Amino acid sequence: MRNTTKDDIRKYVIEDNVNFIRLQFTDILGMIKNVEIPISQLEKALDNKMMFDGSSIEGFVRIEESDMYLIPDLNTWMVFPWPSGTGKVARLICDVSLANGEPFPGDPRGNLKRILGEMEAMGFTDFNLGPEPEFFLFKLDSNGEPTMELNDHGDYFDFAPLDLGENCRRDIVLELEALGFEVEASHHEAAPGQHEIDFKYADALTACDNIQTFKLVVKTIARKHGLHATFMPKPIFGVNGSGMHCNISLFKDGENAFFDENGERKLSETAYQFMAGVLDHVEGFTAITNPTVNSYKRLVPGYEAPCYIAWSAQNRSPLIRIPASRGLSTRIEVRSVDSVANPYLALAAILKSGLDGIQRDLDPGKPCDRNIYEMNAAELENEGIVTLPTDLDHALLALGEDSIIQDALGAHIYANYKEAKQREWDSYRITVHPWEIERYMKMY
Repeated sequence: MRNTTKDDIRKYVIEDNVNFIRLQFTDILGMIKNVEIPISQLEKALDNKMMFDGSSIEGFVRIEESDMYLIPDLNTWMVFPWPSGTGKVARLICDVSLANGEPFPGDPRGNLKRILGEMEAMGFTDFNLGPEPEFFLFKLDSNGEPTMELNDHGDYFDFAPLDLGENCRRDIVLELEALGFEVEASHHEAAPGQHEIDFKYADALTACDNIQTFKLVVKTIARKHGLHATFMPKPIFGVNGSGMHCNISLFKDGENAFFDENGERKLSETAYQFMAGVLDHVEGFTAITNPTVNSYKRLVPGYEAPCYIAWSAQNRSPLIRIPASRGLSTRIEVRSVDSVANPYLALAAILKSGLDGIQRDLDPGKPCDRNIYEMNAAELENEGIVTLPTDLDHALLALGEDSIIQDALGAHIYANYKEAKQREWDSYRITVHPWEIERYMKMY
């Protein structure tokens, strides 16, 4: 792990000709926010004295208690490789504190740290995440606005000329590597215009920081190619949507707590308990991992989406898959998460669920090694397999009934997140959509 000091930052500023620094943080909806400062304010930032108005940020605080401080995590120092005027722009990801110096309970990153603290209190030392984010590339119009015209009509693992996003994807990979990412694979996904870039796992906090950086880089480089990158889960009807499979593993003193050479499938009791906790709470945290109205257009049968609550070590149709690797690479793949989720909140919810499974000694039940997509309703019922919430409204109801997931968010984030998402659902619910006009206007 990096151990960057203030003196290191001062040195990097000179070496890299940095003129501006973005003090970056994330709101409860997962949107990246930043306060940009000139280099003349560096010392003030390093001394944790940069104040901002939190009342204007979604889900933060009321106007009468708005003064907050940005506390830079020096290990997140990064210089963006693309030019900006006469010098470069760097960033520091920050935690948010109240005016009295206490951690702000509405800060998603700080909240994840809180749950990681609970993990450590149980004797575990690391929680790792390897994400697999997917996105679509659409063309921009002459005004620089996104269109619904795809950049290509390729298929899974296609290459040029079918995969016309190949050059853009290569440039994204090069930029990521310049920023220190270890990119493991990049390829065209199953749907036209859909792509995936996988980068190496990291501890949960670093991985969530990386996800936010990844999204920024993808969108920035796509625009340089005259394209719009979107992580929207289901932008096109009739094709697969975009997800972000999360490969997670729990460690204790350098050893993978999910691995047991003598266990069934070489999985430890801890692995089964953790998985059982995730399965037990997945309905409650779906409003977090699949946070938009559009998310539920992806979670439907027929498009390889994991909408069935089950697990398997053999096939990819259930919600949880156990990849074949063992030893230090033993992991659980949670397949329902999509890329618009706030990664800090999603990982806090998943970790809290797994820890609850360990504490309660839960059993995940039998695996489902059949292709669930080919099972009929009677077979699903016989196997005890149910589906995830079918829309944001039902997901919010499930969240409201799960005290463990509420605790994973903390009282402040839970209340503000649920209020924001209820407004989103209500807005969608009362809107008259083109499908309704086409279906009913002439009929009735």
